[in-house]
Amino acid sequence: MPRGLPKAVKKSLEKARDCALLAVETYNKPAVKFKSGGYIVLMVISWTALFHAIFFKQKKKPFYKDGRFFKKRDGDYCYWELSVCLKEYFGAESNNPIRKNLEFFIPLRNMIEHKSIPELDADIFSECQSLLLNFDKIVENEFGKKYCIRESLSFALQLFPSSKSLNNAVIENPSNKPIVDFIKSYRNSITTEIRESGEYSFKAFLIQVANHDSKNSLPIQFFSYDKLTEEEKKKVNKVAALVKNKHVQVPVQNMDLLKPSKVVDRVQKGLGNPKVVRNGKEKDKFTQHTHTQCWYAYDVRPHNGHANPERTKSEYCIYDAPNNSYLYTEAWVDFLIEEMQIEEKYNALYN
Repeated sequence: MPRGLPKAVKKSLEKARDCALLAVETYNKPAVKFKSGGYIVLMVISWTALFHAIFFKQKKKPFYKDGRFFKKRDGDYCYWELSVCLKEYFGAESNNPIRKNLEFFIPLRNMIEHKSIPELDADIFSECQSLLLNFDKIVENEFGKKYCIRESLSFALQLFPSSKSLNNAVIENPSNKPIVDFIKSYRNSITTEIRESGEYSFKAFLIQVANHDSKNSLPIQFFSYDKLTEEEKKKVNKVAALVKNKHVQVPVQNMDLLKPSKVVDRVQKGLGNPKVVRNGKEKDKFTQHTHTQCWYAYDVRPHNGHANPERTKSEYCIYDAPNNSYLYTEAWVDFLIEEMQIEEKYNALYN
C-alpha cells in the first residue's frame, strides 16, 4: 500500500482492502459452497474497517463512549459497528442507494453467519455485486484511485449458480424461510428508484461478440450504464428487450403444473423430509399413497373413470385431456405443506 497516510488510517484501510479481496476470492472459488455467507461476512468486516479509516482521516474516533470516556474491552477500544458507521457517514441521507444496499446486508449477515445458504446465491447476486463496486467507489472518493482494489480483480471464469427462486430455496430447505421473508420484506420496503439503481443492485448483460483483429482490445470490457450517452442507452435497452422477448415469446403448455410424483417430492422436502413408521417399516411421511388420500379427502379431483374428469378444483388441479391425467399447481403444494404439518389432519387421512 502507498505511504502517506496516518498510522490509524493506514491500518484500517489495509484491513478493509484485504477483507474485500478475501471476500471475492471466497465467492469465486468453484468448490466453495458457503459463497454468499462467507462473502457477506467478510464484506461487512471490510466496510466497517473502511468507515473507521474514513473517520480516523477526519480526526474522529470511532469508539463507543461510557460517559466522558471511551469504552474498552480486553484492553482495546470498542469500535463502532457498521450500522452506527452508516448513521455517522450518511447522516440524514436515508435514501442513498449505497446506504440501502449496506442496510440490506447487516441483518442478513446476522441471519446467515452460522448457516450455509447456497440456495440463495443466485437471487442475491446483484446486491452482492453492488456491495463490492460501491466499496471501490467510496475508497476512490475518500482516498483516491491508487487505493482501489479493482486492478487486483479479474473476470471470474466460472459458471453462474443456477437461477433458483426464493420460493425454491424455502422448499429445498424450510429453515431458510426467515431469511427469505426478510429479503422479500426489505426489497418491498424500498422505493422502485432505489431498487433499480445500480448502486443498490447491479445487473448486467454479457453478450458474446465476434472476434476481431485488433491486438490492443481487451477480451472483456465493462461500460457503466450511467456514463453512456442517451443514444447508447437506447441501443442497450433495445438489446435487453430482444433478449427478454427471445425467451418469453415461445409458448410452453403446462409449464407451471406438476405431476403427482413431483408434488410428493416437493411436499416431503417442504415438510423437512420427516419419516414415520407404518406397518412396522420406516417410510417417508408424505408418499404417493398420502397424496392420493389428500386429493380424495379435500375433493380436489374426481376418481379415475368418472364421467366428467374435468370437474376439478382448478386452483389446485387441472385435467390434462390429451394425456388423460391430472396435473397440480404450486398452490396445491403450498396448501399440502401447511396442512400436513398439523398432525391431526395428517393422521385423519389414515383413520
